[in-house]
Amino acid sequence: MARTLCQISFELNRQIGILIHRSGKVESVIVGTFNGIMIPSLSLVRTAGGRLKGLRLIHTHLAGEEINDEDLMDLLFLRLDMLSVLQVAEDGFPGLLSSVHLLPDTVQGKSWSFLKPIHPANQKDSFSDLIGELESEFTRKGAGKNVDKGQDRAILISVSTEPKITAEESLRELVELARSDQILVLDSVLQRSRKTNPRLILGKGKLADIMIRALQLDANLFIFNQELNPSQVRSITDFTEMRVIDRTQLILDIFAHRAMSREGKLQVEMAQLKYMLPRLSTRDDALSRLSGGIGARGPGETKLEIDRRRINDRLARLTKELEGVTRERYRRRAKRRKKELPVLSLVGYTNAGKSTLLNTLTDSHILTEDKLFATLDPTSRRLRFPEDIEVIITDTVGFIQHLPDELLQAFKATLEELGEADLLVHVIDISNPCFRDHMAVVEKLFVELQLTEIPCLKVFNKIDKVNDPGPVIIEVEKEGVVISAVQRETLMPFLQQAQKLIGKVLDR
Repeated sequence: MARTLCQISFELNRQIGILIHRSGKVESVIVGTFNGIMIPSLSLVRTAGGRLKGLRLIHTHLAGEEINDEDLMDLLFLRLDMLSVLQVAEDGFPGLLSSVHLLPDTVQGKSWSFLKPIHPANQKDSFSDLIGELESEFTRKGAGKNVDKGQDRAILISVSTEPKITAEESLRELVELARSDQILVLDSVLQRSRKTNPRLILGKGKLADIMIRALQLDANLFIFNQELNPSQVRSITDFTEMRVIDRTQLILDIFAHRAMSREGKLQVEMAQLKYMLPRLSTRDDALSRLSGGIGARGPGETKLEIDRRRINDRLARLTKELEGVTRERYRRRAKRRKKELPVLSLVGYTNAGKSTLLNTLTDSHILTEDKLFATLDPTSRRLRFPEDIEVIITDTVGFIQHLPDELLQAFKATLEELGEADLLVHVIDISNPCFRDHMAVVEKLFVELQLTEIPCLKVFNKIDKVNDPGPVIIEVEKEGVVISAVQRETLMPFLQQAQKLIGKVLDR
């Protein structure tokens, strides 16, 4: 076969490639140019079901060159069993055969290994035995059983133009988001650059390194810390054959799992549909030129247009349902106003300890977890101050950096209730090194939600988790009160200050 392949390539003056399945069947014959070949999409090719693709590529080189960087990229991104280059001699006969395959572990910074070049006539080693051993080693190193059980195994990727400290904190937050969504984080990658690759977010070489890492760790998911546009998702997926999601999709998925009330579920579904709608592929060119009529309605609609119409119809129904729920919420607020009970709303960054504080103050048992977005649905309880003043205290969904606009819009009905509060209690996790940044995120949202006219009490929580609390307390006690929500004895300064501010509201 090698001689025939070289002769055809020599006569056409073009590189010829053959994709061979492990069974020995030739899956594709590729005719390229003098300088290279273009491998077709392998999505419809029957694969071997292992960590490697189950395909071997053999292609000719006409200028005597050995395996080059483009060949290595094909090997990495397509997860080929092996890639072999057959040199074509000046007389059209076979020259040396050079081969390279992936490794289960990185050796001296390389994720691949070259075999010693050999003439095809002298090839004696068994290809199937070598690949069988590699596949077994990949399987042993990985943990494919977890994937089969439905647990996602992810590599987190962040490409940031922000300062190092900010970028690292954002990536740590992404790790916590993934953990909150029951995703096993295998590795995380942070690349800081002045600008991001508009197509692949990061360079092909870096993406190839991550792809090999995914292969070695048996990952099945890439999660990007940046919001990806549809073109970027498609490009990365085409290159890596991995599932790809972004930060926004991850947050939406967490909200979908955590929403318990009818209102919360409606809001989350609306946010998901609004996120999905612009990410549907563009309609086909032929149909896009039609302004209506024949071929543009009924059975003549494309699946894309049907999907779009269904999403828009569903959004319209959800909007009506949510309006009804909002009216009911307004009626409840009106009843509460008739009783003239002041309202305290707990607000703050996600996982700052708002629900824990509410539980301690009111002896409630609201779900609290050391996870982001443990609380989505608003919860209200009665609280009596030491001087026998009774108030309503409300727990709300936490904020986060780069909160998806779809979620902010969908939860407007819930967040609007903050405008009815007599006092905003801004709960801050002082044990987090980036608590100042988190404060800035919340305060920015106060401006967006037009809440800056409402009195606000800053409560610096989790002082029990600070190693040396003295200097920290001195730094922040002029701005608010310092507490530990799990230690009731620390809450008196908060109650006294909150009662004082509520008293001013009642005296107006």
